[in-house]
Amino acid sequence: MSFDGVVTRAVTHELMHSLTPGRIMKIYQPTQTELIVTVRSQGKNQHVLLSAHPSYARMHVTKDTYQNPKEPPMFCMLLRKHLVGGFIESIEQLEMERVIQLKVRGKDEIGDETTKTLVMEIMGKHSNIILVDQERDMILDSIKHVSPSQSSYRTVLPGHSYKRPPDQGKTNPITLDPEVFVKKLDFNSGRMDKQIMSILMGFSPMIATEISYRARLGSATTYQETFSHVQSQLIHHDYTPQLLRGKKEHFYVLPLESMDAETETYKTVSNLLDAYYSGKAERDRVKQQAGDLARFMKNERDKNIRKIKKHEETLQKAEQADEYQRQGELLTAHMHLVKQGDKSVTVVDYYDPEQGERTIELNPNKTPSENAQSYFATYSKMKKSKEVVQKEIQKAEEEISYFDQLIQQIESAREEDVEEIREELREEGYMKAKPQQKKKKKPQAPKPETYFSSDGTTILVGKNNKQNEYVTTRMANRNDYWLHTKDIPGSHVVIRSEDPSEETLQEAALLAAYFSKSKASSSVPVDYTLIRHVKKPNGAKPGFVTYDNQKTLFVTPEEAAIRDLKNNEPKD
Repeated sequence: MSFDGVVTRAVTHELMHSLTPGRIMKIYQPTQTELIVTVRSQGKNQHVLLSAHPSYARMHVTKDTYQNPKEPPMFCMLLRKHLVGGFIESIEQLEMERVIQLKVRGKDEIGDETTKTLVMEIMGKHSNIILVDQERDMILDSIKHVSPSQSSYRTVLPGHSYKRPPDQGKTNPITLDPEVFVKKLDFNSGRMDKQIMSILMGFSPMIATEISYRARLGSATTYQETFSHVQSQLIHHDYTPQLLRGKKEHFYVLPLESMDAETETYKTVSNLLDAYYSGKAERDRVKQQAGDLARFMKNERDKNIRKIKKHEETLQKAEQADEYQRQGELLTAHMHLVKQGDKSVTVVDYYDPEQGERTIELNPNKTPSENAQSYFATYSKMKKSKEVVQKEIQKAEEEISYFDQLIQQIESAREEDVEEIREELREEGYMKAKPQQKKKKKPQAPKPETYFSSDGTTILVGKNNKQNEYVTTRMANRNDYWLHTKDIPGSHVVIRSEDPSEETLQEAALLAAYFSKSKASSSVPVDYTLIRHVKKPNGAKPGFVTYDNQKTLFVTPEEAAIRDLKNNEPKD
């Protein structure tokens, strides 16, 4: 678990300095387990994410945007009532546990001053966000309710007293004397990392392994010195927020010598947590929202694959059409040899360079002329079916290409993109249309994602076909630059410039490659041309265009580079 007590201490220290004194301006609840609290502090608004997600529980300042429901949930309404307009007096960690308490001073309905505590418990699937009335020591509500039948230790329901999570009998590493720490270790038992975890509050396997690694199974003195150094870092808040990329991706706020991984350092703990979690958490939300959509598209794609296989079998039979024509012509040329009632006739095959003989099967119930016409009729039918089947195969291949593109779009979709993809499928007749509402709302324009290159040039990225068309045909000027992965499903990317720098062109190509089916590949070919050379054929599927006068760049997409582009500022 990366988000342990050490990370909690680091993020609490950071939030205390950046958010206090601060005033709570807005509260939203975009999902069942997440809150966004807007705090006005130090002359600017900062958005704080509190998540009780079972896999991605966390708390930090975020730059991510979230789609809020039309109707706020009851818990969100309660928080607005008690906290909006209030001032954050303190943000504290409960010893070294993964519990953060925000004390908010405000006023009640009659104007009396009151203090509420918003408790963030980061405990995996048991994570919770709880609003507590400080004066009455009473739970007002929580984002997750815990009944007595669910937990015999504590009840988390409105009206009950707040009880902190169960004590595991560990010692706070901040106050523990290093000499006492060493005395608690049993050097004969081995598994020093597990012993360290069992002794120290808030220490995860990651930091326990690090202490063992640095001590290198040394003496008690070595362990004491190693622990003392880590303790000093914690006491003095000497953090190094970093992302570690090895076989798996991890993050931590202290240097980890024990991990063989590439490291990327961040200025703040919040920036680190945003970088690590945001994509994962959003992908999880999109996966939940679009699970049925992804299955539907895969089924449609597989249906077309089966259709092609069946058509190809028909096509193989149709390849014999010329043989039926040849037999009809040979039969016509040798009609004098055939009598009604014959079951076959042997004729000279004048198509054969050696003029060999061949036997033609006959229907004894038909006249010689009717037999010949039967062969010609079969030839005509098979030839026609061949043309029809070839068209059907081409149509099915276009459908597969279309669904490949939609599947790719779902894989990189934001929450707000999913409904546009769903709407497109309705418009194209693949899914049932929504029941007509009495009052029609004005359709909203698609919202492509906006990035800025290193020199501040605007780059637009379509995340679905509606956005692709809007970016290419409505937003872009004819002399803007347009990019797309070569022969690979992906996003339309537009550089809002008639003369972009080489660096901007390279960065836009990175975006085109990243938001494509070849996201995980290296040396991805990306075509670029001017918008005026991009055309949509009549009757083509949404998002399908043709283009010419293109040049090709080869790039390798990297997530870190995409994050940097998202954080860039526009030109003045």
